Formats: sequence, C-alpha cells, structure tokens
Amino acid sequence: MAKLSFWEIKRHLPAAVVGSSLGALIALEAARIGLKSPLVLLAPALGFGARWTEKLPEGDPILFFHHGEGRELPIHRQFFEEMARVDSDRDPPPVPVTVVMGTRDESVPFELVGEVWRRWEQSGRLPADSRFVEITGGDHGLLDHVDRIAEEIRCAVGLRSEV
Repeated sequence: MAKLSFWEIKRHLPAAVVGSSLGALIALEAARIGLKSPLVLLAPALGFGARWTEKLPEGDPILFFHHGEGRELPIHRQFFEEMARVDSDRDPPPVPVTVVMGTRDESVPFELVGEVWRRWEQSGRLPADSRFVEITGGDHGLLDHVDRIAEEIRCAVGLRSEV
C-alpha cells in the first residue's frame, strides 16, 4: 500500500463527520485526536457504558438490540465494561459540533444529553457555530427526520439555508 503525503490526506478530509449513537462517540474521539472536520452527532450514546452496565442481565454474551441491523445481536459483557471507562463527553470537542437529539429517544436519555450540552456551554470552550437541535417526539433512530438531519449536515459544512 502506498503512503499518502500529509497534503494528500488533507485533500481528502471530510467536510463533516456524522456519527449516530455509538458512532457519535467514535466521531468525538476522532476530533479529540486531531480530526478537524465539524461533527454532527445523532442521538449520541453519551454515558453508554455506565448506564448499561448497571442494567445488564447475567451471562456472556448478552443479546442487545442493534438499531442499524433492526435486530438483537450478541455483545460481550467486556464491551460494556470498557465503554463504561470511556469519557467522551467530559470536555466539549475542539471542533464545531451539532447534536441532533430526539425528545423520545428510548436508548439515550434526552435529559442526559441536554445536561452534557449545558456543561459544554458553561465551560466556555464550545466552539462557535455549535448547535443543539431538539427533535420533538424523535426516537433513537430519527428515521422520520431525515430531511432535518440532512439540513443540519448542510449547515455544519457551511451550506446554510434557513433551518
């Protein structure tokens, strides 16, 4: 595999990084290690490991509903235990971030994500152009709100229209 130069990599940086649920945690971590693209976090699974470790049934692996697959998948207990140590929401990301969160999310408590957002705002370190978008009645999948999500992504990359 050929090595890419810094400039070649820079030329292919994404205009924005969009992550949903656990993918939003990965996007946050990518920004913390140097990714400079704005983030759009859909129903971010903040506090995931700690919340779920307390609720886990006995056994290993554990069947856990995967929204992308639309079915339960086996996940090892160790995954939850390691996720409980992840502190992705401690500080605001160093890049502009848009959080899109449904008020009726059955997987991630809306109130928890709102608390993290308020803490980020109060820190004074939340980058300009960051936004918290509340989707009234939206669930974890946000499938009924694809147009709004697309508009928020366009906003994040500077293709602003009235949202």
